[in-house]
Amino acid sequence: MLVNVTYNNPKIRNTANQLLGPPFTLKERLAMGGIGSPKLTVIKSSVQIQNLLILDSNRDVCNIELRPKGIIIGFRSLLESYGLLIPYYKLSVFNSTGDSLTFFIDDYFITVATQDASIKKFIRKLMDAKIDFEQSFSPPF
Repeated sequence: MLVNVTYNNPKIRNTANQLLGPPFTLKERLAMGGIGSPKLTVIKSSVQIQNLLILDSNRDVCNIELRPKGIIIGFRSLLESYGLLIPYYKLSVFNSTGDSLTFFIDDYFITVATQDASIKKFIRKLMDAKIDFEQSFSPPF
């Protein structure tokens, strides 16, 4: 689900909390060694996301925030912030080439560059969180 998260909208916040779980507490964040990714360069994206990214001439970058039941891929376009809410049970990750990963949900996707060691370390943390979640939870369908 692609949402505009620029403004403090309780409806969107509640939807994100129900779908992905509430944000981790400070104690949990410290225990995990952080929940946010470094800047990820966007190589390619679905049409809906690409139409937002081409509105300005800035570098196309995004970041990933871990949540208990999913992730939020955040990016900016013009003066607006957008989030792609992806629950773990719908998240698909593909290694397109040696230096890029593609994150899929329904009809949205984002391909990011993963050359840096810190990015690979974060992706390992994300995949471990996804595996832990899937071992303890069955999808609601």
